[in-house]
Amino acid sequence: MTASERAVELAGIAAQAASDKLATDIVAIDVSDRLALTDVFLLASGENDRQVRAIADAIEEALDKIGVDPLRREGQREGRWILVDYVDIVVHVQHVEERAYYALERLWKDCPTLALPELSRGTH
Repeated sequence: MTASERAVELAGIAAQAASDKLATDIVAIDVSDRLALTDVFLLASGENDRQVRAIADAIEEALDKIGVDPLRREGQREGRWILVDYVDIVVHVQHVEERAYYALERLWKDCPTLALPELSRGTH
């Protein structure tokens, strides 16, 4: 099984929104073979708590524009690791320190990464 077309599409939109807020190390991991709850983990990093919040907000705005609302959002208060669950994808926006410490890519290293569209920086 591979990630659904819908999940890949949402991951691309979310990745672009993250890139627009200068997120770093944006990666989409296809976890559909290993996890029944979602198809894709989208990971992105921010340099500080404020940027982590801005990245998560931008992703929510971008997906809201196409009528996709999150099931839940966690970690907003601390701003170190914000998780936004869209069922088809789960977005993890992490402070660079949390990203290095928890190393989700290492935990899911047996899962393939998805090719993301060429990400442009800045506004559209």
